[in-house]
Amino acid sequence: MDDEDGYFGERVAATYDESSGDMFELGAIDATVGFLAGLAGGGRALEFGIGTGRIALPLARRAVPVHGVDLSRAMVARLRAKPGGDAIGVTIGDFATTTVDGTFSVAYLVFNTIMNLTTQAAQVDCFRNAAAHLEPGGCFVIEVMVPELRKLPAGQDIVPFQVTPTKWAFDAYDIATQAMSSNYVEVVDGRGEYRSIPFRYVWPSELDLMAQLAGLRLRERWEGWTREPFTNESGRHVSVWEKPAA
Repeated sequence: MDDEDGYFGERVAATYDESSGDMFELGAIDATVGFLAGLAGGGRALEFGIGTGRIALPLARRAVPVHGVDLSRAMVARLRAKPGGDAIGVTIGDFATTTVDGTFSVAYLVFNTIMNLTTQAAQVDCFRNAAAHLEPGGCFVIEVMVPELRKLPAGQDIVPFQVTPTKWAFDAYDIATQAMSSNYVEVVDGRGEYRSIPFRYVWPSELDLMAQLAGLRLRERWEGWTREPFTNESGRHVSVWEKPAA
């Protein structure tokens, strides 16, 4: 782990955009940005975990003022190097507790980033932080996977998600603590390299309780950014909680 940048230091940042698969496809980005721009309604947007600007940059191009919070200077450097990146304000810090000036129409966390907070207390703090930054009527949006525990046979705690002759990747689950990790093994020039990133998985109902503790209420929940119905077969969800109007 990079002490300054957490688990998203220079090594990860250097290939992040190329290694992130279908989440960088234009259609997926357009759907995400359209959803968030509609909620912003011309107001400001706050992105927790802004990273390389995958969502912030196209959202800003839709005339939505965006400010970001991120712990990783290496990831933010990639954002700054992109066209328009210098125009987006970024505060370096832990998005569970870091505050910025002003209020926002929408705050958001995409692509499982809520799970980068590895304790329940930190996830609750994140909801409270988002609520404190929202104007009355504003919304907090999270995109996150549904924990894949149904894929675990009895006695097994690992779910592989990539297997090739030179790369292996798997998620490991601790059911007792809701801790999990994504683990990557890659063979380069005959030598194996390994890295592991810790997470904390979280259920939709648990997120709703966190929102309630922060003074927010569930407004809508979908399977994805194009508002497909959320069902018991959904592998992820996009949830929107609203701060009540004063």
